[in-house]
Parts: sequence; C-alpha cells; structure tokens
Amino acid sequence: MGQIIVRREGAVGTVVISNPAKFNAMTAEMWRLLPIRVAELDADPEVRVIVLTGDGDRAFVSGADISQFGDERTDPQALAAYNAALDDAFSAPLKAGKPTIAKIRGICMGGGLGLAAGCDIRICADDARFRMPAARLSLGYNQAGVHRFAALIGVQNTYDIFFTARIFDAHEAQRMGFVGRVTGADGLDAAVAEFTSAIAENAPLTAKAVKLTMNAYLDRLGEVQRPEVQAAIDAANLSEDYREGVRAFGEKRAPRFVGR
Repeated sequence: MGQIIVRREGAVGTVVISNPAKFNAMTAEMWRLLPIRVAELDADPEVRVIVLTGDGDRAFVSGADISQFGDERTDPQALAAYNAALDDAFSAPLKAGKPTIAKIRGICMGGGLGLAAGCDIRICADDARFRMPAARLSLGYNQAGVHRFAALIGVQNTYDIFFTARIFDAHEAQRMGFVGRVTGADGLDAAVAEFTSAIAENAPLTAKAVKLTMNAYLDRLGEVQRPEVQAAIDAANLSEDYREGVRAFGEKRAPRFVGR
C-alpha cells in the first residue's frame, strides 16, 4: 500500500509520496494524509521550506489510483467525500505558510499534475512527462483547479492540455510556464538543494507575506464559482461515460464515449 513519508534535513522538510509499484499513484488514504503531513511541516519552527516529491526515479505522482474508483466514486455521497479529500490535498501546499516546491522526475499526470500545480515552485528533471487525462475518463475537473491552471499556464495552454489529454515533456512544460527550471536527471537533487538553501537563508516573514499576497491574487482570478458549471462537472463524474472510462482504463483499451 502507498504511504506519505516525512523527512527533515535542516531547514528543509520533504513529503515523499510513496507507492512505487504504481508509479506513486495516490490512494484515497494517501490523499487524506497528505494535508496532515504538509501541515506538520508547516507547524515545525525549524522548517523553512517544504518539498513534495515522489518515491524513486520513475514518477512524481502518476495520478489517483484508478483501481479504487469503483469504491470511492460510485454515488454522489462517495464522490463528494473523495473530491473533498482531493481538494484538501491540492490546496495543502497553497495553504502552507512556507514556500512549497514540487521536485519532479518521471511521470507527473492527472492528480500529480494538480498536486504540482498547488506548489509555489516546480523544478523538474528533463525526463519528466506531464499529462492531464481527465477527458480520457470523463472526469469533471473542479472549478478552482481549472482556474489555477489558467493562472499558471494561460487560457490557450489550459484548453490544450484538458481538451487533448496529450503527453507533453519537460521543456514544453517550461515553455508553458508550468515549471520554472529543468535540469538533467543527475542534477535534480543539487538544483533543488541549491534552491531550498537560498530560501532557507532568507527572511521567513517576507516569504510568508509574498505567498499570502500571491495567493490572494490567484484567488481573485478564479473567485467566481458558478452553480451551472458545478452541475456540468457533477454530470461528467456521475455519467455512463465516466464508468466507461474507468472500465477502459482497467482493460487497457480506448474508451467509447457517447456523451451521457
């Protein structure tokens, strides 16, 4: 089973997302635990910066563990509880008062992309591969999450990655503005260590004030939550197409969507 591991090294606290047999796919319990672990590091006075990373060199997070979708997303009540856990996890790096960094190697897709988007800074190796596959599962992505992507990468790039569900590489992610730095795989540890060291040496109150200011700016960009939009999201998540998307994923075949 997957787990969320916390490590401390000087002023740097690291949250390790560990489910390597499934490319660090997030189980429901991992989604629930992640905000708790981030909050623990945020409350530690010795920690100045928080890093989120995946276990091993094959993946940051490959997404949600879709094998659990039959249990966790089968009715409106279960869906609401599951989505609440996702929202809490995605917003945990944003809510932390300390700078948060996503350190990305390998696969960063679906929920992994959303989690990385919740961090303040994203640094990746040149072997990173990104994808937003919601449209391959008929998943309705939450309004705040779509607004966050639009703020980070712009309207056209947001349409692109959601509409096509295509895979894009580290350099395109940097061109879009999703990642700030790309390094060789062998240099990722050193690049992140240099960056976190620079943050840790600076005034934490300034970092906190800047983060709060930026979050207020981003919140204003997506402050309108429309009920008709939520209705469309819920319709996608409770549709026959959604069930077909999950079946197709499990059977390793292309889905056959009918629009209902």
